[in-house]
Amino acid sequence: MPAVLLLACLLLPSAPALAAGGSAGSASATASLAAAAPADGAVLFSQHCAGCHVNGGNIIRRRQTLKLAALQRNGINDPSAIARIAASGLGQMGGYAAVLGTGGPEAVGAWVWQQAQNAWIQG
Repeated sequence: MPAVLLLACLLLPSAPALAAGGSAGSASATASLAAAAPADGAVLFSQHCAGCHVNGGNIIRRRQTLKLAALQRNGINDPSAIARIAASGLGQMGGYAAVLGTGGPEAVGAWVWQQAQNAWIQG
């Protein structure tokens, strides 16, 4: 997959549908499936957050990362605090409650917290 297409897939809310050869119109079907299925924090993060927060970093504000030390330095000490930020936004980052769907912010918060605890070691 060319790098440009990969980056576009990370940034578009309907990336799974487009990557599978669907159209942007199939995004509503994807949203319906997401609402019916339990939220998967890793998948939601990959689809909606990784474009700016690759491996827990931050391409916009380098000190505002999702690494444990940065989270704690900013008073973000548990998954629910991360979920609130994912839903409502903070500073330059807007909220993603509508995009993440019911239970999505909580799933992302739990997954990000787990990754931060593990120093964002992939594997």
